[in-house]
Amino acid sequence: MRVYALRRIVQVIPVLFGVSLLAFGMMVLIPGDPARAILGSYATPENIATLERQLALDRPLPVQYVTWLGNLLTGDFGRSYSLNRPVLDELTERFAATLLLAGAALLIMLVLGLTAGIIAAVKQHRWQDRVFTVGALVGLSVPSFWLAMIFIVVFSLRLGWFPTSGMRPAFGPSGPMDVLHHLVLPATALALVASGVIARLTRSSMLEVLRQDYVRTATSKGLTRRVVILRHAFRNAIVTVVPVVGVQVGFLLGGAVYIETVFGWPGIGRMLVTAIGTRDILLVQGGVVLVAFTYVLLNLAADLVQAVLDPRIRLQ
Repeated sequence: MRVYALRRIVQVIPVLFGVSLLAFGMMVLIPGDPARAILGSYATPENIATLERQLALDRPLPVQYVTWLGNLLTGDFGRSYSLNRPVLDELTERFAATLLLAGAALLIMLVLGLTAGIIAAVKQHRWQDRVFTVGALVGLSVPSFWLAMIFIVVFSLRLGWFPTSGMRPAFGPSGPMDVLHHLVLPATALALVASGVIARLTRSSMLEVLRQDYVRTATSKGLTRRVVILRHAFRNAIVTVVPVVGVQVGFLLGGAVYIETVFGWPGIGRMLVTAIGTRDILLVQGGVVLVAFTYVLLNLAADLVQAVLDPRIRLQ
């Protein structure tokens, strides 16, 4: 297991290096002068030249990249020009809100997806299977931002059950229950699409496992149906689901950009949309690197969990 884990960690290093290249080149390749976009159309040539020196935009691209990457490795993300504060401080505050949203969506995704997949497999060709299969297809077909707007219209404007935006009440003290109240709609809208993927994969994996001889043997020994399904079938079926969960975490982090914008959630996705509009280069680059780094680490964790559940993977 140690050899497999070390090999996977080594394989992650070039991926992170590629992510840094993409994050750096993404803002460089955008048409227009970043310094002029930051200062505005009435900026003088002297002010533009000064800002370009401060941002190292007057240097060759390889030198800019090496300087930026070196600062990044030492924990210096630079300073946001639009917010006039360190980029790392802004990312820390915003990313905490995004992790809360994505974590809640992940929990909803696992509960809905795994439960629907297990029931659909056990009740194959019955009405439960048809209902959950159609529900999964609908979830896969509907964009998360459209669901978010429907949720706002129905549950906020019509029924008044949940707030329309924000993370806390605009006035008065707030506590954990207030945050939870604001979290329900965005987390559910973000999770439903990914739940369809997990449900379909869980169903197919469970159907394959339920046909195996050891499952029939466990049933013939007199074990209850629940024990056979959860302890024997699901334990082996989950092996193929775990890597996809890691991939769906990336979808949750990426989809948070739309959900945070619709619901006004103060996370890193909403921050990136604003930073791109203001051409805040260091803020955008730092945010992209942080999200991508988190996604890579979570996929690495999913691979290690899969190796623990299935020892055969370690020998590959």
